[in-house]
Amino acid sequence: MPDMSPAVAGTPHGAHYIAPDVHGQNFFAIDRQFQDLMSLYMEPGLRAAMTPHFDRLGALAGNRLDELAMIADKHPPVLQPRDRFGRDEDWIDYHPSYREMEKIAFDEFGMHAMSHRAGVLGMTSPASPLVKYAITYLFVQAEFGLMCPVSVSDTSNFILKRYGSAPLKKLLLDRLLSQDPAVMLKGTQFMTEKAGGSDVGAIETEAERIGVGADGVERWKLHGQKWFCSHADADVAVMLARPRGAAPGTKGLGMFALPRRLEDGKRNSYRIVRLKDKLGTRSMASGEIVLDGAIAYLVGDVNAGFKQMMEQVNLSRLSHGVRAAAMMRRCLNEALAAARGRRAFGHAIADYPLLRRQLMKIMLPTEQALSMFAYAADTMGRADMGDKDAANLLRILTPVYKFRACRDNIPVASTALEVRGGIGYIEEWANARLVRDAQIGTLWEGTSNINALDVVQRAVGKAGGHKVLSAALKAKYEASASLPGQYKGLLGAALDRVEHFVEAVARDPAQEKRSRMAAGALYHATTAALMAWEGATLGAQGGDARRLLLSRLVVEHRLSPQDPLSLAESKWEQEAMDLLLSDAPVPLAKAAALVA
Repeated sequence: MPDMSPAVAGTPHGAHYIAPDVHGQNFFAIDRQFQDLMSLYMEPGLRAAMTPHFDRLGALAGNRLDELAMIADKHPPVLQPRDRFGRDEDWIDYHPSYREMEKIAFDEFGMHAMSHRAGVLGMTSPASPLVKYAITYLFVQAEFGLMCPVSVSDTSNFILKRYGSAPLKKLLLDRLLSQDPAVMLKGTQFMTEKAGGSDVGAIETEAERIGVGADGVERWKLHGQKWFCSHADADVAVMLARPRGAAPGTKGLGMFALPRRLEDGKRNSYRIVRLKDKLGTRSMASGEIVLDGAIAYLVGDVNAGFKQMMEQVNLSRLSHGVRAAAMMRRCLNEALAAARGRRAFGHAIADYPLLRRQLMKIMLPTEQALSMFAYAADTMGRADMGDKDAANLLRILTPVYKFRACRDNIPVASTALEVRGGIGYIEEWANARLVRDAQIGTLWEGTSNINALDVVQRAVGKAGGHKVLSAALKAKYEASASLPGQYKGLLGAALDRVEHFVEAVARDPAQEKRSRMAAGALYHATTAALMAWEGATLGAQGGDARRLLLSRLVVEHRLSPQDPLSLAESKWEQEAMDLLLSDAPVPLAKAAALVA
């Protein structure tokens, strides 16, 4: 007998009232804005070669990887401090779901190695930053926790390639860059101590020189503790320590590579004493390390450890910005699915004005972060090719991006949870994990204060990076014949105003309290200019010009004064919102008319 329940007859019933999520979809295929920006920033031949890999990872991220991430989050790693004979042979047990995710990241996609050697994903040369961060962006929409081990392995490889001696590279590098699990070594960095978090110069760990071995590698012994060690059981950990008798502060720090096991296979003289019980990133093991004369290899100049490590920090900061962009994209997709799929009081909740405003508060920072990802990665690629102007530009882009995108990720995740409603608070859905994981971006690789001070005091105050950035942005959008002249003038005025403001903050020590405001203003001005150029260029090619509307919203809501009690309606903004919340491409003529 046929099922004649109300649901079958066409009337929602029971579980049919619950809005769907985006699990089961291809996260690359549904992300038209990402596809559009790759068409703008990535060379056509490279994009054609990488698209099948993006598509495959997008399908994994929306399906199997998403399932594994949910399981691994519920079954965190467990430290086993001793073996059955009472020996300090500590190890960490991981759930099979985590091991399967590792296989996807390290073995299949070579995310730790792709920017350091040819051969990964069939590439004939090392991956460009655009490719590497595009892979990161897709992966993180499903799983954030494992991206820490992937990223710190990648940056450890960078440090050892750049500063390691020839004998040290011979000892470690081939295995660190391998995709073969039988020989592969994974890397990390152990930085934080009880005395020294952001204040790196307060590090207490001491280094005692042993000498140069028959293999030409210089060995030291390390004594001390590391307080927050992510990827706690990595095979090689790069860290800072102070050689005995060295100067205080950051100038006296050297850099060392700590192997988990020595060349004879024996366990090195350090212990993981416990794992952290964390709010988020639960799939990945973070722990506390006690160093008891552990053998370590000197990396680079023993007097330049801090300077060398800062290059790794800047790489990690850019990665954090991309990860925030990825999590915000997942939040936006979840919020749209919930809003369009949930009906209340006779209508889809996406039709209600207040909810539409919430969706825009998710969309705008999401698209800002995507533009910064594409532009910063493209800039890094040019810097890697020896472009000094691009290197100067990257110096200010990196902390600006890390500062604002990671901060935006928190309210975006919370707002997306609220759109989902009460079930968003339930751990069976992705929203709760996205809220928990979003918090760490403002802590790892420097708090918001540290990054804002880096922007104002160093990138602006010492290097004049704000002028480099403003000039680069103006050169980009002013050359566009598709942007209305009136809007070019509006963008230029906003950039000039921000430039003068951040310069004044950098010049006056009494204005240090406004450093976060200055860093945020630089981010908003940058993304407004980028999205204007992107939208106009895509629209002129016959594509979607919606990013031009997003640019105007940034200018209006992030860079212009607002009366919070005004009841005045903005007609252009209502039209823009209707266009942006629709999936239909926005014609250039319509977008240009609205922004002008």
